[in-house]
Amino acid sequence: MDRLSGMEVFRQVAEDGGFSAAGRSLGLSKSVVSKQVQALEQHLGVRLLNRTTRRLSLTEAGHRYLGRCVAILDELEDAERAVTELTANPRGVLRINVPVSFGLLHLSPLMPEFLRRHPDLEVEVTLNDRFVDLVDEGYDAAVRVTRLEDSTLIARRLAPCSSWLCAAPDYLARRGTPDRPEALARHNCLVYAYGRQTKEWRLTGPDGREHRVAIHGNLRANNGELLLEAAEQGEGIVLMPDFIAHRAVRDGRLQRILTGYRTPQINVYAVYPYTRHVSAKVRVFVDYLVERMGERPSWCLESGEETAAGG
Repeated sequence: MDRLSGMEVFRQVAEDGGFSAAGRSLGLSKSVVSKQVQALEQHLGVRLLNRTTRRLSLTEAGHRYLGRCVAILDELEDAERAVTELTANPRGVLRINVPVSFGLLHLSPLMPEFLRRHPDLEVEVTLNDRFVDLVDEGYDAAVRVTRLEDSTLIARRLAPCSSWLCAAPDYLARRGTPDRPEALARHNCLVYAYGRQTKEWRLTGPDGREHRVAIHGNLRANNGELLLEAAEQGEGIVLMPDFIAHRAVRDGRLQRILTGYRTPQINVYAVYPYTRHVSAKVRVFVDYLVERMGERPSWCLESGEETAAGG
């Protein structure tokens, strides 16, 4: 008998709960499935399934054997995938999740070339600023702008990201320019609703001392570009990632303040669920992002930042 085939059939019977259901999953008749399991039991010399007129259940030996079957079959599948994907063209549907502002400003210009390089791929891009669970929501990969914490995800750093305190010159002319972090408490602060710092802003001074300032304002939003527009119109002070604010600062629509104080460092990452062997479609997407952003991202070039991105 073909033991691997027998193991595959037994696994399917255990997962589907019956010979008929397993046959439908495998494209085999009920009788063929039953004979495969019987042959496997005869080879092993033990009964793997308790059979009644109403249901099937695993014996103690069946439970033990099923666990080993799953491990062996998954390992075999991983080994085959690792070899075939070395030469296979990536194909199928690639589902990725990207923050809204980053996607519009920095990913969208890169997508046409990526699609030309990989014509057999279909790409579904979801722009969403909320934190998504890649596995539960069915995403292959995501771009995240964050401080990386312990995770079951694999992450590759694409670029550094700084947050800038900015306001329009008109606002500063009317309300005054803060000369120390504590002065921010007297200003209208425009707050990113999904950020870590929604009630206070944390700044580190030249002497290394941390300043925590309670902030108040009349606008809170879950999108950076909306806050950027409000700041440019003179509505208040905003704490904004440089990849959103750099052009407004470069063109003089916004002015950086308290430049001697640092905000917590964050980075741009490509992340994807852990698997023993990364799928070809995820591998080429992440490699492409590293290629295009891995030296100095566009916002660093345009804003004059000198920090090089890590790979």
